[in-house]
Amino acid sequence: MDFDSEVDLLLNGLHAPEPQRSGTLVRLVGMRLETRGLMAPLGACCEVTGQFGHSVQAEVVGFNDETLYLLPFNEPHGIGPGAKVTVISNTAQVRLGPELLGRIIDGSGEPIDGLPAPECKDVLSLQGRPINPMERGPINQILDVGVKAINGMLTIGRGQRLGLIAGSGVGKSVLLGMMTRFTEADVVVIGLIGERGREVQAFIHESLGPEGLAKSVLVAAPANVSPVLRLKATHMTHVIAEYFRDQGKNVLMLVDSLTRVAHAQREIGLAVGEPPTAKGYPPSVFALLPNLIERAGVGRHGLGSITAIYTVLAEGDDSNDPIVDIARASLDGQVMLSRKLADAAHYPAIDLNGSISRVMQNLLDPQDLKMANRFRRLWSLYQQNQDLIQVGAYETGSNPELDQAIRLREAMENFLRQDMHISQDAQTTRQGIHSLMQV
Repeated sequence: MDFDSEVDLLLNGLHAPEPQRSGTLVRLVGMRLETRGLMAPLGACCEVTGQFGHSVQAEVVGFNDETLYLLPFNEPHGIGPGAKVTVISNTAQVRLGPELLGRIIDGSGEPIDGLPAPECKDVLSLQGRPINPMERGPINQILDVGVKAINGMLTIGRGQRLGLIAGSGVGKSVLLGMMTRFTEADVVVIGLIGERGREVQAFIHESLGPEGLAKSVLVAAPANVSPVLRLKATHMTHVIAEYFRDQGKNVLMLVDSLTRVAHAQREIGLAVGEPPTAKGYPPSVFALLPNLIERAGVGRHGLGSITAIYTVLAEGDDSNDPIVDIARASLDGQVMLSRKLADAAHYPAIDLNGSISRVMQNLLDPQDLKMANRFRRLWSLYQQNQDLIQVGAYETGSNPELDQAIRLREAMENFLRQDMHISQDAQTTRQGIHSLMQV
């Protein structure tokens, strides 16, 4: 290409017509709105205005040739054929600042606590900015969560990503509340995604309290809101945590639950025509979850951290559910909760056999690690031989290690039980394990 052609191309580009900012609604299929005559990128926010003055906001989630697919934030009542669609913004951005502390907001960043909107000055993309893995600091500091079973047997560190995996009604929310109250963190960011609406107030009053709320930001998108808002609330939770991490603070981020996030993405994916795969989940779900999880962790060169705790619902207590499986593969450890233990009033109902912390060996000194592994070994050995012991088929003296497991069983059970209102620090927990294992 010669110089004159390059100049002509540049001038034509500078004088190219502005993209069309409005179009007409032509079709409604399920939750999906379809519009033509509009140019907008994926993620753009639009306003759909009906002929009788009704309006609703929607997000561009797909396209096919000149047709854009939108999903509304609310029920599109009063919207009909020929409604006008106008682009409000081309990118999803959020205003952030310390003014968010102590506030409760929805997926759009609007307050739902009855107080005026926070006057935040910093503006960031909702998708966040990825960190080069070679620039991340190491996980080398123990995080005391105040729960004996986790501090002693599943020690976690600042910047670790952990999953609480269980079926419904086994105590995930109670354990999450304990960790919220007992964990020392500069800032706590909580995302209640797709759960029951009553849990928002219950979490504030029963788990946080006034002191906890003062250093927390709560993002709520209950089950009755649009899947687009639920997904936006998830990204909002992560970008708020990233904002405070980049200021050098140690952030505790809680997301309840990762499964409901997957459900929201499934609704969006199926609405735009993605093919369903395992259990009806489209491929976009399996791309979304690892990307979300990777946003947490230690910041650049060890400056600040996001310790992330995700609850994962094992539907029908199926530990091979595809969401449970991808969570296990992407997280730095998991805490499995057992319905059998919960039915026996053993709380928190943590199943040591299915739980692991993948950074524990880097955090404890060799003697503490040896005692913790010894505890787990005896606990697992008893579990494996429980049927023989209960029917009297095991003869004492056949296995000295199993004899010790039987002798210490009650003491180990009492050690792992904990009242939901009582905290125990990590140092006291390790001393208790040493005393128990040396009996």
